[in-house]
Amino acid sequence: MSVRESDLKQAPACTTNLGNYLWSDPPDESKWADCVHCGMCLESCPTYEQTGQEQHSPRGRVHLIKSVAEGKLEVNEAFADPVFACLDCRACTTACPADVDVGGLIEEARGQIRQAMPLTGWKGMVSKFFLEGVFPHPERLHLLGSLLKFYQKSGLQKVARKTRLIHIMPEHLAEMEAILPEVKQPVRKKYKHAGVIKAKGETKRTVALLTGCVMDVMFSDINEATINVLTRNGNDVVIPQKQTCCGALHVHAGDRETGRKLAKQNIEAFKDAEKVIVNAAGCGCMLKEYPELFREDPEWREKAEQFAAKVEDISKYLHDTGYEKPKAEIKTRITYHDACHLAHGQGIRQEPRDILLNIPGVEMVHMPNADRCCGSAGIYNITNPEMAGAVLKSKMEYVPEDVEIISMGNPGCMLQMAMGVLKYGRNQKVVHTVQLLDWAYQKEDRLKGVE
Repeated sequence: MSVRESDLKQAPACTTNLGNYLWSDPPDESKWADCVHCGMCLESCPTYEQTGQEQHSPRGRVHLIKSVAEGKLEVNEAFADPVFACLDCRACTTACPADVDVGGLIEEARGQIRQAMPLTGWKGMVSKFFLEGVFPHPERLHLLGSLLKFYQKSGLQKVARKTRLIHIMPEHLAEMEAILPEVKQPVRKKYKHAGVIKAKGETKRTVALLTGCVMDVMFSDINEATINVLTRNGNDVVIPQKQTCCGALHVHAGDRETGRKLAKQNIEAFKDAEKVIVNAAGCGCMLKEYPELFREDPEWREKAEQFAAKVEDISKYLHDTGYEKPKAEIKTRITYHDACHLAHGQGIRQEPRDILLNIPGVEMVHMPNADRCCGSAGIYNITNPEMAGAVLKSKMEYVPEDVEIISMGNPGCMLQMAMGVLKYGRNQKVVHTVQLLDWAYQKEDRLKGVE
């Protein structure tokens, strides 16, 4: 399937003449202008490592995207496959001497592909149901969470596993079911009428917390730990009730229009915040890249830039504001996995490691290639299970066996790494960095007899 000539009449005019990109918001040619196809990116790319094929390398994808702009290629399946096979891990940009923004090009190209070639059939229905019908609507997400909680608590999960009904599902979905965390009450519901969650002691700053969509349903305990750590360190915490999904999954899937709608809602929801604290690497990276969604809208681009400047990952925020070092000992051996959108997307590497190293009793064990992608990549492990599985297998080979905990700063990575632990017979716990800090604080309070 390729773009028809008749599509040109239906498509909004491009701001520039870019060959076979027929819609507005095409790939930005300034992003590929500095690519000289030197190959420095090849060894960093997980899909090139697995396939050895040029079209599945960063420079290969850049060449394809540029060729469509030059009218040498059409927007068709041959173009779409390598573009959507990319994990968007950003490791190539880290490796690139010219800092070519391959991830940005990939997302812009996906936006063109999905307008030219919308998903149809069951894939289209599933995509529309989740991306448009569920993720932008917290109350629907919370309902799904309640159903999942009932499944876990009622005994249905035990029956499904004991009778092996789970294995009716595709293998990769059955593996994901096996590592689902226990669903608890979302903090957004818990603190719905709280207004401000006051600091413990003197208030030094006021921050707003992005609760996220999947994070608050599947990992509300991490959000709770984040609130505990922030208030422990003199922060009043506000949870804006009008916030919504960050839009990362939509933009990754090529639905940039919905991404813009969600971005506008979040920009307005957090307009009074001095700082927006995020504990999910993928969400934080998306929020910081909101200005890219409004390249052709100067008014909203300015608002997006102001908003993006307020966004801070929890580990960097604590590191930069001088948090209280815990005194209680947690005796354990830990290794740290760099989430792609934290290390490559936001350049945050040392701050979370420092937090772990400042917990008494923690012994840090180096993980080779710690910033290598685990294969989660949003919902890539659902849409591309074979490649995601191969990337995960490669990642697990680097995880030291003599550790008790694998720490990281992204929920998608946590699920994927937990699946790797189970699949490859490991016994490590997978834990968010902020949880470990909160555990140390809690132990310290218990030792002091503080309620």
